[in-house]
Amino acid sequence: MRSRRHLVLLVLFLLAVAVPALQNVYYTRLATEIAILGLAALSVDLLLGYTGLVSFGHAAFFGIGAYVTGMLTIAGFSAAFVVWPLAMLAGMAAAAAIGALALRTIGFSFIMVTLAFAQMVFYFFQSLRSYGGENGFALPHRNTFGGIVDIRDHTSFYYVVLTILVIVIALTSRLVKSQFGAVIRGARDNERRLAAMGFPPYRYKLVAFIFSGGIAALAGALIANHTSQISTELLSWQQSGDLLAMVILGSAGTIIGSVFGAAIFIAFQQFLSSITEHWMLWFGPLLVARVLFMHDGLWGVVMRLLKSEEAEPDLPVDLIDESARAASETQGGR
Repeated sequence: MRSRRHLVLLVLFLLAVAVPALQNVYYTRLATEIAILGLAALSVDLLLGYTGLVSFGHAAFFGIGAYVTGMLTIAGFSAAFVVWPLAMLAGMAAAAAIGALALRTIGFSFIMVTLAFAQMVFYFFQSLRSYGGENGFALPHRNTFGGIVDIRDHTSFYYVVLTILVIVIALTSRLVKSQFGAVIRGARDNERRLAAMGFPPYRYKLVAFIFSGGIAALAGALIANHTSQISTELLSWQQSGDLLAMVILGSAGTIIGSVFGAAIFIAFQQFLSSITEHWMLWFGPLLVARVLFMHDGLWGVVMRLLKSEEAEPDLPVDLIDESARAASETQGGR
């Protein structure tokens, strides 16, 4: 039965690879955006699905990655092999600082602390008048890829992004299936028992938080190259809410579900925004319906329809509800 799940993943991958064959720049760029935001949603899923942490400030790391990429490019550093790792390191450093304090709280307090830090980062970059303030600035050109491939071409850039997404999915899947993954799931379920077994929950959760921040920053570096426009919108609390909504739609605690959720989210956004500018009002009920009728998310529904043995994410219902309420309020308040 697991082979059927692998077959579904292979089909989805082949469909993703075949997108440029449509020879339509719009669809190629749309698929690129899905892959990048899927990568950012994956970083949120690592915390929500496996560590049980509802972060409402992950846009901070996403935006840091974009801003660092833009600043380095303007300063004359164009090589992606230099700029993107530095963007990741900046995101991981910020995650280490924020996580060290935020992880001393739990539940709703943790949500508010991450939101508060994200807003501090937001206003910091907004105050940088030399980089356009709240209007942001344009990326002079896309980063270079060492002469291996010209990512100024939309199709080439899409394949680079898709390759990075697949690599990160593979590495993250190995991580959550390792002993480290078992420990952070134990921290999610019962911290006291985990501590009694000799595993300090705080340290493991901090490492997961840092790793998650690095992935989000990498996605930020990619989105900067994709849109060529960097602004404080990437750091906003609405962006954090969108990433949470993607994870909730797809399926928390499945890795691939977060990417699937990002695809559904963007597809609905494109479709509904073509009908009305108030598409967020229609999107909120979709999240509510997902929580009420699809405990395992849209990805879980697909797996069940295919009679796969994909396990339902072992995530407490109250945590899902709490995340959904936060994301729904984000969509309704925009």
